[in-house]
Amino acid sequence: MNWLIFLALLLTAPQDPQFPPIGVIDFYGLRSVSERQVREALQIKEGDSLSGDPQEAKRRLESLPGVDEARAEFVCCDSGKTTLYVGIREKGAPSIQFHPAPQGKVRLPQDVIQAGEDFEKTLTEAVIKGNSSEDDSQGHALTNDPAARAVQERFIRFAARDLNTIRDVLRHSDDAGHRALAAQVIAYSADKQAVVNDLVEAMRDRADGVRNNAMRALAVMAVSARRPDKQPIKIPARPFIEMLNSINWTDRNKSSWALSNLTAQRDPAVLSELRQTALTSLIEMARWKGGRAQEPFLLLGRVAGYPEDEITAAWERGDRAAFIDAAVKRTQAK
Repeated sequence: MNWLIFLALLLTAPQDPQFPPIGVIDFYGLRSVSERQVREALQIKEGDSLSGDPQEAKRRLESLPGVDEARAEFVCCDSGKTTLYVGIREKGAPSIQFHPAPQGKVRLPQDVIQAGEDFEKTLTEAVIKGNSSEDDSQGHALTNDPAARAVQERFIRFAARDLNTIRDVLRHSDDAGHRALAAQVIAYSADKQAVVNDLVEAMRDRADGVRNNAMRALAVMAVSARRPDKQPIKIPARPFIEMLNSINWTDRNKSSWALSNLTAQRDPAVLSELRQTALTSLIEMARWKGGRAQEPFLLLGRVAGYPEDEITAAWERGDRAAFIDAAVKRTQAK
């Protein structure tokens, strides 16, 4: 998985001309509220350039009857276009409970902070150049772009030197930016299993960026853990299953990526929990028109009991709607 999705977190100015127009608008969380109602309130359509105030669109969505909370997140790029993900949490729908914001004054060392800034700059340049692929085989991300990779190699040194401080910041700092960077850097520890609990705990952080970095780190570990030549890393699936119902798109995206690796052995208990806890979310995500539907599509196929080759063939044929309908019927018949 490459770093294109990371650009969603950098997209703070939608009118920025370096981002292409909207190619796809995908929705999630709609139960009784219709897509037509959401589109009318959104006042954004496919083909539009990224302009205007996304917070104003959020306010319009939250004024809809039956809507308790809304999110609109731009992600670059899919087939040369931006995707807009619109999430709704309807009144009465359960919400994920996050930890209270910590109050500690602990901070990361200044050279770690500088490395975080350097990485954001080099990664943004790499993504824009189209050089954002990475090597996850070691259990932490190493981007192919030389400049970004050099910064990540500094993270390895920092994780060895400052592990106790990084762990303290991740759990106790009142600065969300420091916690987010701590979640990123702690994943470069030599002993991956020793930091799994820290990252799982960070998945309940109130700050989106902290959760994103923690889940991404665990997802990369899950990729590495599938290799027969690597030491097994025990990563619980349940926290990711719960996050599939989040109103935050990055929660759903990172969770589905992690679960695509954590369910590779098709543990019946995990697939059963997926069916019981997140089936509706999986179905709507599998129906997304953008490429980020692939992991939810795969997970839905596994829950329904289809062999891997049939799931892959259906995706590659573009026969998604028929496969999803069949998978839903098969799952409901169990």
